[in-house]
Amino acid sequence: MNGYKWKVIIADDEPIIREGLRDAVDWDEMDFAVAGEAEDGEEALELALECRADLMLVDLNMPIMNGMALIQEVRRELPDCRIVIVTGHDEFGYAQQAIRYGVDDYILKPATPEQLAEVLRGIRDQLERSRTQEKHLKLASQQIRKNIPLLRERFCHEWIENAISVQEVEEQLRFLLLPDSPPAMVGIVRWPEVDLGQSVRSERDRQLMLFAIENIAEELIAPSPHVLFRDDFGFICAIVWESSDTALFASVEQAVVRYLKLHVVAQAVPVEGGFRGVESAYRKARGGVYKETSISPVVRRARQYLRDHYDDPQLSLESVAKAVGVSSVYLSRLFKQELGTTFVALLTQIRISKAIQLLGSTNRSIADIAEAVGYESQHYFSTAFKKAVGVSPNRYRKGEAAGEDA
Repeated sequence: MNGYKWKVIIADDEPIIREGLRDAVDWDEMDFAVAGEAEDGEEALELALECRADLMLVDLNMPIMNGMALIQEVRRELPDCRIVIVTGHDEFGYAQQAIRYGVDDYILKPATPEQLAEVLRGIRDQLERSRTQEKHLKLASQQIRKNIPLLRERFCHEWIENAISVQEVEEQLRFLLLPDSPPAMVGIVRWPEVDLGQSVRSERDRQLMLFAIENIAEELIAPSPHVLFRDDFGFICAIVWESSDTALFASVEQAVVRYLKLHVVAQAVPVEGGFRGVESAYRKARGGVYKETSISPVVRRARQYLRDHYDDPQLSLESVAKAVGVSSVYLSRLFKQELGTTFVALLTQIRISKAIQLLGSTNRSIADIAEAVGYESQHYFSTAFKKAVGVSPNRYRKGEAAGEDA
């Protein structure tokens, strides 16, 4: 067995019995080594724990701590240790009771060398089988750990296609060490240059860029539990738990532009309806990136400028057009053509969305919120808010829906 010797403790209060057991067989030849001898249960337990014994030969009648108490302690402290009791004929009923505590075999005194050798060979074979099994399980466990990213990816592919049951989803989540609750959102990052066939880069460079985009997304999403994977379209997908802040994916777009000088489109959709809602959120996000890809870089830059500067009361179509390097007439026409809206309507939508967020998550005054979202007048803000939402900011904060404002 590759030179390994299983460690044995002999525990018996009679020196002659201990000596007889020690000398009866060639321990070394059977891959055992006697690591210690003890004349009472307490000493035996101490020795066994010290050397992490693999086998103990235990007499039932010992002082201080008898064999039965020792067996119970060993079972608790060293559950993998094998135990063979050494017993006389008059203690046989007692020995049978000990078997219920999980002893592996018993030897009747006086034991012949043949009997002892037979028992030891059986114990050795058990130990070797256990060690081999443990080795295989350890290797399998290491292999699974190494392959967890791949297993997670396969699982997510099945999940977004609704190809597995809710029960399977819950089991897989536990197995793959992911949160066992429904996720909060699904996001997609698309690099149009690649999937629209516009790239003049080599395949190696394309893959490097995709990995770099993934790394940026990973870094920004990382505070929340998540899985990042590529779907069948080659889009970078993320299933995210705990955070439903879809603005995270807008941050991914900005970071990719800043660090890689690449144009990507990102969309995130909250998951509704528990585990089953993942497929729907994925499809909506995918539809969103397709739609976003048809929007020109100029409009995307202008829209982002609005999102970054909505709190400026002086923000105008002219100042945004100047910031993105086009005429205000041209930008106005692009907004209408590509977004189906006007500059003023889009700015109002962004400002009101931010106001709703502040009303729900802070105790700031209405005047303070009006100023924070770019309105110079509380009255003008309240009018715009009521027109967009259906109720005044005060009533919205109190939880009143549109239609209850009569």
